[in-house]
Amino acid sequence: MSQDINKLREMYRTFNKSCFILGASGETGKVLLQEVLKSQLFSKVTLIGRRKLTFEDAMYENVIQEVVDFDKLDDYASAFQGHDVGFCCLGTTRGKAGVEGFIRVDYDYVLKSAQLAKAGGCTHFNLQSSKGADKSSTMLYPKIKGQVEAAVEELNFDRYSIFRPGMLMCDRQESRPMEWMARKVLVPVAYMFPTAITIPVLVVAKAMLNNVVLPSEKKVELFHNKGVHELGELGETKEK
Repeated sequence: MSQDINKLREMYRTFNKSCFILGASGETGKVLLQEVLKSQLFSKVTLIGRRKLTFEDAMYENVIQEVVDFDKLDDYASAFQGHDVGFCCLGTTRGKAGVEGFIRVDYDYVLKSAQLAKAGGCTHFNLQSSKGADKSSTMLYPKIKGQVEAAVEELNFDRYSIFRPGMLMCDRQESRPMEWMARKVLVPVAYMFPTAITIPVLVVAKAMLNNVVLPSEKKVELFHNKGVHELGELGETKEK
């Protein structure tokens, strides 16, 4: 499969596709941006966010940045026009933003962005969701994640890929004490059962990119934690 994925990447580059990334300042988003640029799969890369990000590496010099007000996204519809592929890594927590803030970011912002992307010509929308997402759940976090998955599906993209990774293994810049403790406790679990509960952020980013080049007859694809691991590891043996 290593040879196949590399050939698919080479072919994909010839399509001259463009992409946008939502949430590039977050843990997954910033790693995804790095992998997107390294892969050179896209002829144009645009970041859509609430503030302009500063980069020192020359690798980022051609990245386009669109600064928007997520509470007034209709005023920034032009930022979502002309992209073939969209990656959405937007997300916050109830602890950081409160109940209303969490719903606003993880549901309202995500859905509105997807609507504008569809209207702007995006054909493949990739959504980073979460393990356990369930629109019928009695718990807020999985319920909202599941509801926004379903709402975006109704937009009828040509291709819609949902990723439900487990606990993200990374060192966050922002302080999340409970999550930090959980990651520490899960380190031995991740070692013994790598695809059960946890997943490195880099693997999630690579999975999203690898999936883009893989041909699919499904309009809607759902990848649980194990599937995200498998996608993210495609081609790794040969490249090392």
